[in-house]
Amino acid sequence: MNRETTTMAEGRRGLGRGLSALLGESDAENAAAPVGEPVGAREIPIELIRRNPDQPRRRFGEAEIAELADSIREKGVLQPVLVRPAPDAPGEYQLVAGERRWRASQQAGLRAMPALVRELDDRQVLEIAIVENVQRSDLGTIEESLSYKALMEKFGRTQEEVAQVVGKSRPHVANALRLLTLPDEIQNFVAEGRMTAGHARALVGHTNALQLAREVIDRDLNVRETEALVKRGAPETKSTKPAREKTAKATDTLDLEESLSEILGLAVEIQDKGGKGDLRITYTTLEQLDDLCRRLMRGA
Repeated sequence: MNRETTTMAEGRRGLGRGLSALLGESDAENAAAPVGEPVGAREIPIELIRRNPDQPRRRFGEAEIAELADSIREKGVLQPVLVRPAPDAPGEYQLVAGERRWRASQQAGLRAMPALVRELDDRQVLEIAIVENVQRSDLGTIEESLSYKALMEKFGRTQEEVAQVVGKSRPHVANALRLLTLPDEIQNFVAEGRMTAGHARALVGHTNALQLAREVIDRDLNVRETEALVKRGAPETKSTKPAREKTAKATDTLDLEESLSEILGLAVEIQDKGGKGDLRITYTTLEQLDDLCRRLMRGA
């Protein structure tokens, strides 16, 4: 097993149940292996493969697809897509995983591409698609949230069950779902990259969330400044911002606070003085504290 394959295997183990449990260990290995190796992969005409309408990922960058298409023209498709027999079209197939490769193969002018065909029900299709996208970090924040909601509403999954399927903590899933309570316009801000999930979480439940969101974008506030703005309940002006705090924290410290907040789903504050200081993590429920403790103990 080469280094790349080892890394892929380790990535799957880190996703809780992962593809190995949803597909079966051998199929999961096949789905990640070069096309010459997988058992059961076959060439299927691209015209017979249909997009999955419930695919969690909605946004595909044109530059990203074009780059992959160039690679496919030169080297071919190195990793088969995963499909199932199309439920409503005999003789055709529905994509389960690998839409980016399918799109790029069409752009590259291929008439057929390697695919693994599996009999899967609707729940398995959605779970596998979510796990693959989460594993590759392909899903946007709102896409991820909508995927969790679909699993719960369509198939009766609890937050705990969703967390187990995708290899995330229950608080992470809960925080993702909370974003869907925000106005659609704010969700679009997050989907378009105009603000982060950390910014958006600070606005959840606020009666003037949309007004504050626009102020956050216009002022280019970081997450900590957004939280302060929300506590006041009104847009802050430059004259009311403490100048000492602005100059006391270096940009990289503020960026680190925001990154940690994104990873943990909790408010994080760093006070650094010459390489020494305090790290403060704020939780609002005992469940969040339990999850944080479990992470720290696993690391130990």
